[in-house]
Amino acid sequence: CGGTKQSPINVDTAQATFSPDLRPIQLSGYSLPANKQLKLKNNGHTVVLELPESLALTGGYAQQYRAVQLHLHWGSPTGPGSEHTVNGRRFPAEVHVVHYNTKYDSFTEAMVHPDGLAVLGAFLEVGHGENQYYHEILKHLLEIQEVGQETLVPGFNIAGLLPANLKLYFHYNGSLTTPPCYQTVKWTIFNQTMLLSHHQMSMLFSSLRTDDDKLLQSNYRPVQNLHGRRVLASFQTTPSVKHAPG
Repeated sequence: CGGTKQSPINVDTAQATFSPDLRPIQLSGYSLPANKQLKLKNNGHTVVLELPESLALTGGYAQQYRAVQLHLHWGSPTGPGSEHTVNGRRFPAEVHVVHYNTKYDSFTEAMVHPDGLAVLGAFLEVGHGENQYYHEILKHLLEIQEVGQETLVPGFNIAGLLPANLKLYFHYNGSLTTPPCYQTVKWTIFNQTMLLSHHQMSMLFSSLRTDDDKLLQSNYRPVQNLHGRRVLASFQTTPSVKHAPG
C-alpha cells in the first residue's frame, strides 16, 4: 500500500484539468426486480452489497466494465467519514460501486491489471427527507450487526444510490483503498452529492460492529499523496471568463 498511485486523494478543483473527452457515465441493467435477491454482508470493515454481473458501465469509460459489489465508508457522531475530500472538505459518507473490465474473466483476475477496475464514487450528505434507495440497504443493517453476518435484500434500482447527474465528475488513476491496495482503479468521483436524512446517516454509524465488538465507525483511509498525478474534470471547475466587477 505504499505506491505512488494510491487512493483516496484530495480533489483540488482549482488544479483539476478540464477534459472535454470525458463523456457522461452510462449505467445499464442497474434497475433490478424485487425477486432478484442480493447478498448484504458485514465484513468487519464495511457493509457490502453484492451485485449481479448484469449491471454494466457502458459509457464514460473506453472499455466495458461490469459490477461486482458496492460498499460504504462513513464517519462517527463526532466527524465525517468520506474517503475522498474536495478542496480539503470531508463529506459525511461515501459510496463506492466497484466494477471490473469485461476483458478479464473475473474481478480477481482483473484487479491485478492496470486497466482492470473502475470504481464510481459519490458523496453522501444530510438533507431533509428519507432517501428511499439508501433505505433499501439501511433497513437491513441490524440483521448483520456482527462480523460475517449476511442477509438477503430484494432487488431495487441501484442507480438510485448514485447522483442523477452522471455528466459531472472527476477522474483519476488510483488504487483500492484497502489492502492489497492494487493501483489498478480508474476512479470516477461525481460532483453531485446524495442526500440522506439525519436518522439514516446515524443508522450508518451506529448499527454495525467490528471483530472486537466495537461500533464500526470512521472506516476510511486517509488521503494519499498525488505524486504528480493529474485529476481530470468532465466540466469546467473554474469560470473561464473573469468578469470585471460592476
